[in-house]
Amino acid sequence: MRSDFGLGAAVVATVLLAVPQPVAAADPARRAAPAGCAEGGEDSRVRSSVHEGEIRWKDETGFDDALARANRVWSTDGLAQVRIRSATSNSAADLRWRDVNRTGPGWKNVYGKWSSGPGADTIHLNRAYLGDGRRRGDTGARRVVAAHELGHALGFCHKSADRYATLMDADFGRLPEDGRPTKGDRRNYHRLWG
Repeated sequence: MRSDFGLGAAVVATVLLAVPQPVAAADPARRAAPAGCAEGGEDSRVRSSVHEGEIRWKDETGFDDALARANRVWSTDGLAQVRIRSATSNSAADLRWRDVNRTGPGWKNVYGKWSSGPGADTIHLNRAYLGDGRRRGDTGARRVVAAHELGHALGFCHKSADRYATLMDADFGRLPEDGRPTKGDRRNYHRLWG
């Protein structure tokens, strides 16, 4: 499964994220019904990088500021139910942060991508668009993309900013410029993680 940050076919250049159909699974541990997704389905603990209440990550990206900020905005100000920390030599990574530099098929106008897979899940940050001098090659855009993708690693699907402001909208142009979870995102976090 994966989510892509890429431009849609619309005349206006907007960034879209495509999420595969969610895995339908009952989770008796969740405290409230999870929030619905723009494409159907709902937020999911099963479709996340969380293992035993935490995400252990491994840094393989050059965008360290974006990674650090994403980790901080999803783990402060009351969002502490899922611990987000660096993997150590004694712990396996649940999530790898990696860079790619691609514009070909499957990567055209894709800024970032979270994907699950065997072993650790991966967040790719695309230097072709986020690198210095590129379309989104500034600190603010990198932080927004990284925080959005970490939201997917936490089990959140795309939401629509037509309903409420959200860091999880599929359209880059509608994401909060500060790259922080909104009031609606925080509510969804607590619905899913307590």
